[in-house]
Amino acid sequence: MTDQKGKVWFITGASSGFGLEMVKHLLSNGNKVAATSRDHRKIEEKIDTGSPNLLAMTIDITDENDVKQALEKTVKNFGQIDVVVNNAGYMHLGSLEEVSAIEFHQSMNVNVYGFLHVIRNAMPYFRKQRHGHIFNFASSAGYSGDDNAGAYNAVKWAIIGLSEALCKEVEPFNVKVTIVSPGLFRTNFLSKGGFSVAQNRIDEYNTQQKVDLMNQFSGHQPGNPEKLAEIVVDIAEEENPPLHLLMGPDAYERVTAYYRSQLAALEKWKDVSCSTNYE
Repeated sequence: MTDQKGKVWFITGASSGFGLEMVKHLLSNGNKVAATSRDHRKIEEKIDTGSPNLLAMTIDITDENDVKQALEKTVKNFGQIDVVVNNAGYMHLGSLEEVSAIEFHQSMNVNVYGFLHVIRNAMPYFRKQRHGHIFNFASSAGYSGDDNAGAYNAVKWAIIGLSEALCKEVEPFNVKVTIVSPGLFRTNFLSKGGFSVAQNRIDEYNTQQKVDLMNQFSGHQPGNPEKLAEIVVDIAEEENPPLHLLMGPDAYERVTAYYRSQLAALEKWKDVSCSTNYE
């Protein structure tokens, strides 16, 4: 175990799941944590708020000014920010025909623009101090598509893509980027109310089958969120942390199997792909 004391962490979605586990683990190791949620009271209900190392805040990550003020308050309270964790988000189910423009836009607002608001407003601090680490939570579902979950695939694919670009952009400032892509972990993510479903149902797509599957998984996921939290905290101490961090055997198998199949398919059509240049 590396020495993790003394860092200042800014975590979104800290009232439950991975975010809450990270806050607990960090505070137990003497770190300072700005823990944010849509309602700071939900954080305070679960963590001893008597610690001077905890700053619980209510923020709307879809409001960039809200995010900016929360980061300013963090620096004012703790003097700096060393690590940012973009963890807040939700899953929206439904075929792409079923998902309305409003529903898709709402998902993008939280799951993509919310991340960008944090990144955009944390980077001035990181550039000035010439160090920092950004953890963006994606999903194994961000590497390959699922029927009746295209909206969720889209936002997590976006996080992976923008994180790869961000990694190259911030390298000159000694800022690290890690994409955390979990498989199935036993959080409240799949519990009742933990995900949303398209209101416009079309029977032919059988979206309810996907909903029922998620409900069946809830409470029986193999992944231990406490172990994931500990690993993320340890990764923040690595001199050369990974860009892609797959979490869980199911995530590893899904992603590597997908890449193997895609490489085979690309090779099959190689002659066609390479036939487009001028003679």
